[in-house]
Amino acid sequence: MAERSGKFAGDDPFALVRTWLAEAEAVEVNDPNAIALATVDASGMPNARMVLLKDITDDAFIFYTNYESAKAQELEQAKAAAFVMHWKSLRRQVRVRGTITREDGPLADEYYASRSLKSRLGAWASRQSRSLKNRATLMAEVAKVTAQHGTNPKRPPFWGGYRIAPVEIEFWADGDFRLHDRYKWQRKTEADPWEVGRLNP
Repeated sequence: MAERSGKFAGDDPFALVRTWLAEAEAVEVNDPNAIALATVDASGMPNARMVLLKDITDDAFIFYTNYESAKAQELEQAKAAAFVMHWKSLRRQVRVRGTITREDGPLADEYYASRSLKSRLGAWASRQSRSLKNRATLMAEVAKVTAQHGTNPKRPPFWGGYRIAPVEIEFWADGDFRLHDRYKWQRKTEADPWEVGRLNP
């Protein structure tokens, strides 16, 4: 195992990501938990977009979306995804690749209930990734679902979470003269132990 110290120290990559994220939360102005999520469609064409990482458990990274969205269709088809978190203020990034499963139970219910009422109603109203005539049409749908679901809507059956169980996690920190520090944690399956190696910049 590669010798690591300072910002790279530790034996648990999930704990290390939490530590880096906490440091980013102290200095990043907007959305330190933003990730660039990469997926691939059935034809092999890649896709990427920004989403918000909402939880880091002991074995996965979790975000939420509409299950009928383009990203969800690609996730369901490939059963795998990658993301990068980049913090310009810290000059660090974390890259993750892993397998995908749904987070569609109590944890998803709890997160949905924690959102603002307008965001909860918006989840009901939006037919994410599909064509929209104009904003007035969307706002009319918001009014409709508000009348239907009231002030305490349940989580829509088409909305929930995805868990990325990583097989690779890379930690990158900016170095002088572009001689960056990089450490990659990798394992063949989720059941295997992690191996850690240092990478060339």
